[in-house]
Formats: sequence, structure tokens, C-alpha cells
Amino acid sequence: MSIGNSPEDDRTFPADDRESIGRALQHARIAAGLTVEEVSASTRVRIPIVHAIEEDDFSRCGGAVYARGHIRTLARAVGLDPAPLVERYDADHGGRPAPTPAAPLFEAERIRPEPRRPNWTAAMVAAIVAVVGFVGFTMFNGNDAPKGTVTAEGGPAPAPEKATATSKPKPVKPLVPKPTESAIAAVPKDKVTVKLTAKQGKSWISAKAADGKLLFDGLLLDGESKTFQDGERVDLVLGNAGAIELYVNGKKIADTFEDGQVERLSYAKGDPEAG
Repeated sequence: MSIGNSPEDDRTFPADDRESIGRALQHARIAAGLTVEEVSASTRVRIPIVHAIEEDDFSRCGGAVYARGHIRTLARAVGLDPAPLVERYDADHGGRPAPTPAAPLFEAERIRPEPRRPNWTAAMVAAIVAVVGFVGFTMFNGNDAPKGTVTAEGGPAPAPEKATATSKPKPVKPLVPKPTESAIAAVPKDKVTVKLTAKQGKSWISAKAADGKLLFDGLLLDGESKTFQDGERVDLVLGNAGAIELYVNGKKIADTFEDGQVERLSYAKGDPEAG
């Protein structure tokens, strides 16, 4: 009596129930808490290719060589050993081909940054700064006579005096230019012009026009000047007349005032008769 096979013995079992390459990469990515966009940014593999590989579609890789490169790159990004996945790919696609000469592999499919263009603006600015600096340096050095320079008389130029440890710089008082003939001529003939300058300290001053309008009432500090004009007359009150240098219609008033002396003065067109 022969023993027949039971119906269960006729069932067909899959030869390999291992997880596919794409599923393995997808599950590892999810376990690592990464999105497709993050994996694409870190590996420089384009997002559509990442999606295709995770669906076991390697047609978008551009060939077996590029597919192996993408599998290695994505496996390392999600923390998998790439060697078993590459071996499985070779087994599923006819084995590994013979070695080929070195050539750019999967990098061709990666997102490549645009080539940097020369920054002509920065180069132009640097060139302008260099030219200005050179011109300034040349002009600055041109004002300093080098050692051994011969003067117009034929002798060597005198060396600059060296400051000693005990020498102290002398205070320099500000120079107030004296009125020239052209300045005096520029004073309008149809008005009275009064200019006050504090030369020996400060002084309180008051200036009024002929109609009583107050032109100024305040303190004139040492070195400061004020100029007043009116069509008929200017009335002045000087609190410290000795500190004031006075010009009327372009001519200096020769009167000598004493320090602390209060003076009340009035000038009209054509004044002073003599100065």
C-alpha cells in the first residue's frame, strides 16, 4: 500500500522571504527618524531617486553601476551595512559585471552646486582701494624731504629738530586773520556792519538795530566772533570791553578798552571817521 502525499505537502513556499533592498532602506530610515528630504539633503541623491529605490525601482538610477553607488550611499545614511544590500542587488540583477576603468559613478546623479562665478564687484573694490592707497602714500611721502636732500642754495637740507625729553610743546593761539582791503571793500555801503571778536577772554554783549530789534544778547566766548548789520544803526553794550576786538564797516576801532569795563556804543553808516 503506497502512502500518498497529503495536500499540505503540495504547497509552494517562497524561496527567499527576506526583506527587499528598498524595504530595508525605508524601514531603516524610518527607524532613524529621517525623512526622504533629509536623506536627500545629506546624501545629495535626488528625492525622486530615493523614492524609487525604496520601491525597489532602480530604473531611474541610470544603470547598475549608479544603482550600486546609490544603495551604498543611502545605506550608510540610515545606518545599514551596504555590503549585503549590494550583494543582493547583484544576485537579483545577473551578478556583478567585470571591472571597468575608473570613471565618475553615482556622483553624476547627485545634486551638484552651481559653479562659483568670479566676484567682479569685490575685485573692482579691492583694485580701487589699492590705487587710492598708493596715490595717498605717494602724496604723503612727497611732502617729506628725504635725508640728504639738497636745497636750492646747494647745501643739504637741515635735519628736523629732535624733541628732547624735557621739551614741552608751546601752546598755539588761534590766529584771527586781519581784514584785507578786499574785505573792507566788500562791506556794503548802504548798511552799517559791526564785527566783534573775543580776543582776551569772554564778554557778555548786547546788540540792537535802529528800530530797537534785539540782534543778540548773550555771552561771547574767547575766540568767538559775531557780526551784525542794520540799514541805519547798531547799538552795542559790552560787558567786558577790554576782551573785545571791534571792527565797524570793515575798519578796526582803535579805542583801547579796559578789562571789566562796560561800554555802550552806537555806530551808523560811514563810521568810523578814522580808524
